[in-house]
This record gives sequence, C-alpha cells and structure tokens, in this order.
Amino acid sequence: MVPLHILAISGSVRAASSNHSLLKAIVHLLPPTATLSYSIGVDQLPPFNPDHDQQDSPAPEAVATFRRQIADAAAVLICTPEYAFGIPGTLKNALDWTVSSGSLNDKPVAAITASPLYTGGDKAMASLLPTLKALGTLMPEPSTLCIPSVNKLLSPDGALTDPAMTAQLQQLIDHLVARAIMP
Repeated sequence: MVPLHILAISGSVRAASSNHSLLKAIVHLLPPTATLSYSIGVDQLPPFNPDHDQQDSPAPEAVATFRRQIADAAAVLICTPEYAFGIPGTLKNALDWTVSSGSLNDKPVAAITASPLYTGGDKAMASLLPTLKALGTLMPEPSTLCIPSVNKLLSPDGALTDPAMTAQLQQLIDHLVARAIMP
C-alpha cells in the first residue's frame, strides 16, 4: 500500500519558527499509512507576476517545483504565523502562484495559525480562509485550528507539551487524512 502523502507549507520564513516546530511535531501524530514532507520555502518563490506564467513564458522553476509538490500530495497542511493582522506576504504570494495552475482546486487542506498571543492568530486565519476558498480547496469542518500562546505549548526541542492542544491537533490531522482517502 502506497502511503498517503501530505505536503506541509509553513507561512514562516524564520529558521527558529514555532510554525516549523509544530509541523515537525505533527509528524508524530500521523497514522503509519501517511507521510509528511515540507514544501520549498515560500520565500524562495519570486513575486507573483501573471506575465511570467503564460504558455509562451512558463512559470519560474521554483514555482513549477511548488506546484508539483502540491499536485503530488493527497492533502496539504498549512501552518502560519500572523503578521500585521494577516498572513505573511510570502505565503499569500505562494498561494497566488497556484491560481492559474489550479494546483489546490479540490485538494483537501487544513490550516493552522499559531501565535504567542492569546488570539492564536485568528486574524491570520480570517485572511487565509477567503484565499483558500477562492482557490477551490476542500475544507469542511474541522479544517482549521488557531493555536494561542504557542510558545508555551512547545518544549525547547519543539515537542508538544500540552495534552489538550495535542488532542486538537490529532483531531485536525485525523480529519485531513480521512478526507484525503475519500474517493
């Protein structure tokens, strides 16, 4: 049996990001029939320009790689911080590059926002969801999770330390995996 492949996209470009740590911790919540890999960094994609995405001018190689990674995945998991009450510009840019390819259309997606603030990145989630809807993703409830005070939920080595948050993440991952295997 071929394992179910999930692509993780981090909205953060920081090396020591709590979002990266969360994605690494989530690997331990996957069933044995699933794998998780990480997309190329969203900061590696050039600024979106429709002129560089036409038949006579193919998309840049980093964009083609990003699109292939999405296409090869059974599902996508996005984990992002909140910047200035929204998602990071680099994540929005990456998502914009998927518009013409339809890479995310009908793809099961789960979204996590994580913040050191008590709001859990709720404004980032509010700005991310309309974009994901416009891209045609499949996101029936429960497909989202806002994680407040994330810095208190991870050990210094990046392990999850809060059983309640671990249970919520497990539910999100189980739901994403179930949607990815549905015909």
